[in-house]
Amino acid sequence: QVQLVESGGGLVQAGASLILFCTASGSTFSTYTMAWFRQAPGKEREFVARLYWSGHSAYGALYADSLRGRFTISRDSAKNTWYLHMNSLKPEDTAVYYCAADSAVLVTTDRLKYHYWGQGTQVTVSS
Repeated sequence: QVQLVESGGGLVQAGASLILFCTASGSTFSTYTMAWFRQAPGKEREFVARLYWSGHSAYGALYADSLRGRFTISRDSAKNTWYLHMNSLKPEDTAVYYCAADSAVLVTTDRLKYHYWGQGTQVTVSS
């Protein structure tokens, strides 16, 4: 079983930057897909970004079209931790952000295909 724990959320003003962290523990896999999703109030959970881990390097970053250029997903090669760097935040970025993972190399951005989820961390951007 894999456990994912997010951290780093908070309240920031529009234009600010924030970094979210996702730490994996338990029965982690040598290769897997790691991703970030978000869910705003009254909306469905949506894909944010995805990255593959080969066992020694990250590759295959993919972003939601509307977020490309402002958000960056990355992984610490020495730790089971991946990040979401968020720049130029806007009020519409306000949501609960979830990290997700799966042992398969997932091409799809469908949230239903990811087996492991964190509990979420709140990001609130004030105008």
